[in-house]
Amino acid sequence: MNTPFRGIRIRLVVTMLGILVLVSLLVTRLGFLQVVRGEALKKEALEQWAEDIKIQPERGTIYDRKGKRLSISINGYKIECIPPDIDNPVETAKKLSELLDINEESLYNKITSNQRYIKIMDWVEKDIGDSLEEENINGIIVVPHTKRYYPSGNLASYVLGFTDIDSRGLYGVEKSFNDYLHGVPGRLIINTDIWGRQLPYDNERLIDAKPGSSLVLTIDETIQHFAEKAATQAMEDFDPKRTTVLIMEPSTGDLLAMASMPDYDPNQPRVPDDEATKNRWANLSQEELEKEWNTLWKPHPITDTYEPGSTFKIITAAAALEENEVTPNTQFYSDGYFRDIPGVVLRCWRYYDPHGEETFAEAVQNSCNPVMIEVARKVGKEKMIKYIEAFGFGEKTGIDFLGEAKGSYPSDPEAMRDVRLATLSYGQGIAVTPIQLITAASAIANEGKLMKPRIVKSILDEEENIAEEFPTEMVRKVISKDTSDTLLGILESVITEGTGKKAFVPGYRVGGKTGTAQKIVNGEYSDEKFVASFIGVAPVNDPKIVVLVIVDEPDKEVDIHGGQVAAPIAGKLIEETLNYLDIEPQFN
Repeated sequence: MNTPFRGIRIRLVVTMLGILVLVSLLVTRLGFLQVVRGEALKKEALEQWAEDIKIQPERGTIYDRKGKRLSISINGYKIECIPPDIDNPVETAKKLSELLDINEESLYNKITSNQRYIKIMDWVEKDIGDSLEEENINGIIVVPHTKRYYPSGNLASYVLGFTDIDSRGLYGVEKSFNDYLHGVPGRLIINTDIWGRQLPYDNERLIDAKPGSSLVLTIDETIQHFAEKAATQAMEDFDPKRTTVLIMEPSTGDLLAMASMPDYDPNQPRVPDDEATKNRWANLSQEELEKEWNTLWKPHPITDTYEPGSTFKIITAAAALEENEVTPNTQFYSDGYFRDIPGVVLRCWRYYDPHGEETFAEAVQNSCNPVMIEVARKVGKEKMIKYIEAFGFGEKTGIDFLGEAKGSYPSDPEAMRDVRLATLSYGQGIAVTPIQLITAASAIANEGKLMKPRIVKSILDEEENIAEEFPTEMVRKVISKDTSDTLLGILESVITEGTGKKAFVPGYRVGGKTGTAQKIVNGEYSDEKFVASFIGVAPVNDPKIVVLVIVDEPDKEVDIHGGQVAAPIAGKLIEETLNYLDIEPQFN
């Protein structure tokens, strides 16, 4: 008789145990959600309820050394939309089309899309944004935004670089100093329901953006203009692949100008300046187009290497004078060839009319290769490498640009063949960057003191007060003042008596060295492609500027030598710059 009741009791016990286990699991789960994951779930819920709209900070201004604005931010708006909040899509699309000058059908498709949040325009001018705010269209959000603007267009584009649509630097000092310039973004927070509609009576929260710091460059806008004008003229006169011009203050290492042509307009960096390039780009794939853009945008004087040719003879001369292997009056003889290396015959550029008897100073004036080979052999492989390294070749200069190249040179004296030392003496078999060469030449002009090149002088805070300064920095002492003075005297004779006569500037004492280097094509030195260059110092008795002009592949129909192509450009630049700097002429 008790058996049925016993079965019922067992079932009740099992059921109660099951309920107890289930309740325990639910309590455990609830405790886990409340205690362990409570904060995380609360954060996720708030994120679902809220739309967080980033407000772009005003990017810092970039000034030249005299306070002229080279890069600024202009205030405007970006237009965004919450599609679920749009009451009348047809009317809204029509109003937006009239105000923003956008296709009405395209707008309608955007504002009726099945999205919680969508961008309408990245940038509109302030008056348009103000008009749209006055319309007070439900679902349309007008967000403060800034846009980068370069008042002088192409001027100093390789120095400045440019930014993306969110005002983040992509090239030049805009990129390398982005952390200073960018500022801290603000936020506009609005609460929405599950469908993305803005909740009524919601109090929008606005967190103001913090403006970025400003930069003061070492670049002088006027001198930069001189450099770009000279480079542009060279492009017209000689139809080269590229022309580069650098001007440096030797006592500080300050870069006063850096020009490279062809260049681009940072306001619209993806639009070529000439029709030929525009037509060529029209047929390129996206991958090919991006490659073209990157080639155009990179700062060539910092990232590109080349064989300097005879301008490098100033380094060979400095090493020989410092080691007392020669004096300006040491006698040499050149019959146009150098035959002392077994199996190799090297020749002077004027082998057909050899220089004959000449002093060391005259050999530099004449840019005589055989004499420079003899001089390098006197110095020796180990010491030549020591001076190459001391002048900063084979390492980055440390200038504040991303992507700087190191260059290359034969760094192992034991592995260096005699022919390599010979060609090295006149600037072949070594790869340098333009910034390395002008920095090394500035050391010669600066009593032998190698300065770290500087492009930014200081950082300014929001009130335009100096927040941080970048002091000039001496890297090392390379040669003595006596050697510097002697070599500058020799370089002056290059202008008055030698291959650099076309860089002569009436009234001023100018020194310099010409260079004409064969380019390597398919592993061999070409007889048709050359780099014509000139490095100049002025005034030689109190150097204020060093100028480097490089003309890459001038038209072979003209005299492609550095003394004919690059020297006149440098002479004109020196004259304009010294006059601008109020450096008094020393002679009438």
